[in-house]
Amino acid sequence: MGAKTKIKLDPTKMKDWEIAYEAEKNMKTLYELAEEIGLIKEELIPYGHYIGKIDYKKVLERFKNKSNGKYIDITAITPTPLGEGKTTTLIGLVQGFGRRGKKVIGTIRQPSSGPVFNIKGSAGGGGLSQIIPLDKISLGLTGDINAVMNAHNLAMVALTARMQHEANYDDEILIKKGLKRLNIDPKRVEMGWVMDFCAQALRNIVIGLGGKMDGYLMESKFYISGASEVMAILSVAKDLKDLRERIGKIVVAFDKRGNPITTEDLEVAGAMTVLLVDALNPNLVQTIEGNPILVHTSPFGNIALGQSSIIADYTALKLADYVITESGFGAEIGFEKFWNVKCRISGLKPNAAVIVVTIKALKYHGGAPELKPGASIPKEYYEENLSWVERGCENLLHCIEIVKKSGTIPVVCINRFYTDTKNELNLVKKICENAKVRVAISDHWLKGGEGALELADAVIEACEEKNEFKHLYDLNEPVKERIEKIAKEVYKADEVIYSATAEEKIKLIEANEEIKKFPICMVKTHLSLSDDPGKKGVPKGWNLRIRDILIYKGSGFIVPVAGEIKLMPGTGSDPAYRRIDVDVNTGRVKGLF
Repeated sequence: MGAKTKIKLDPTKMKDWEIAYEAEKNMKTLYELAEEIGLIKEELIPYGHYIGKIDYKKVLERFKNKSNGKYIDITAITPTPLGEGKTTTLIGLVQGFGRRGKKVIGTIRQPSSGPVFNIKGSAGGGGLSQIIPLDKISLGLTGDINAVMNAHNLAMVALTARMQHEANYDDEILIKKGLKRLNIDPKRVEMGWVMDFCAQALRNIVIGLGGKMDGYLMESKFYISGASEVMAILSVAKDLKDLRERIGKIVVAFDKRGNPITTEDLEVAGAMTVLLVDALNPNLVQTIEGNPILVHTSPFGNIALGQSSIIADYTALKLADYVITESGFGAEIGFEKFWNVKCRISGLKPNAAVIVVTIKALKYHGGAPELKPGASIPKEYYEENLSWVERGCENLLHCIEIVKKSGTIPVVCINRFYTDTKNELNLVKKICENAKVRVAISDHWLKGGEGALELADAVIEACEEKNEFKHLYDLNEPVKERIEKIAKEVYKADEVIYSATAEEKIKLIEANEEIKKFPICMVKTHLSLSDDPGKKGVPKGWNLRIRDILIYKGSGFIVPVAGEIKLMPGTGSDPAYRRIDVDVNTGRVKGLF
């Protein structure tokens, strides 16, 4: 489960993309990688020599009588705007398990083009804990995100075309065309368009300008692809039949009497599903040490489900003794959705959860200066400050309690940076030990799998401990009660305040026997436990503001939207695309990070 040859690279002197390209010289072929995890040739769909898709259906059928492996989730404390390295930790931990001789697979989400070309960069890890081939993974992989975008936008094409035709033709002509008038209310169109870039200029738009043959004139909007309900459906669908049924339930708009208009009503659900057939199969790639990783669905745990797909996890759990997955952003967002949404739908129960923390993040929550994406890190972060670290641990301890509340065994991973001092690291270890939680310092960024051995040992030990996994709420509880449980018990809010729009949506939901029993998938800032990104640590004396509630009937979610968060991120003033280019002699992409 390791690399062909030991990687001897120095991340302190090389950029991530330079390390990745050097590591690619020692890559295993797709078939070598597949053979190590027990796949046969008929279960692989190659996309070149080094990446491919797995025919999950064939794998699940062949291994249907095999017990699942251990299941581990990677989460974090409330992150800084720069992130705390969850994906890097997952990759390093997979490599650490591999060095311990364990049969392990990681399941992660595909990098979105929005962050890749914006400030965050690729989501393929960093230093000596990366997945490869970096350029293919970061720039579209096998086309899953494009398939989601095309399927989603096809629904909007169907909707807007239908609205145009109904506006231009009387009932007799519509009947001759085989159409029944749907009476779509242009002021109650739920869906917008999606694209995989951070395009704030498209958050609010007007479409249909021109003549009557140029569409229906109305306000519209764009979300980033990860926020699409189609992406959520891809994350939770269990097979093609389930996918097709869920796609057909997507509510695109309401008619003038308040009745939902679905993709099935628009007769576009079948065509949408056709575009997603290949995307249903997870993608197989490898770490720079040659360990298997399944990549499927997309990020954005703050505005979407933010989890690797259920299909990828099902597949990995049959092929490996340990499966390590990741939830988007901090424990109150990503782990909460993993716990109460993903695990509820999948029926899976985690054996352990790793909470990633950095000294930088603890200082951020403990009183250090603001951090801004694209800007230099203030010098105070490189100076020892035990007071900031100790105060910041209030957030860490709260995230530990969130994981414990689920019954899952937590393990704290201190993701070490070379600027961390011995006193700072020892203080965090002491605080964790006093809280009776396992803690390990990990140097996976600097040393790869070798640097993650302490963490791997702690997680292996945690997986052997008995746990009592349980959900936070019952689906028979009223919608408001469930939202308020999340707000008060997970976020530590005093109360929940609903807008008039949200109140109206709740009445609609409670009147529907099917929808009212959907789990809650919150949309909230990832930069605070509260709905205000400026509030650090564990804020006190605040109320969660719910401005709207989206109904994702296809994926089966009730989606409260809190605070001022946008479903289409914006591009910053110093985006990554300024440094990305191609070597015209070799065709190699350079500048990815």
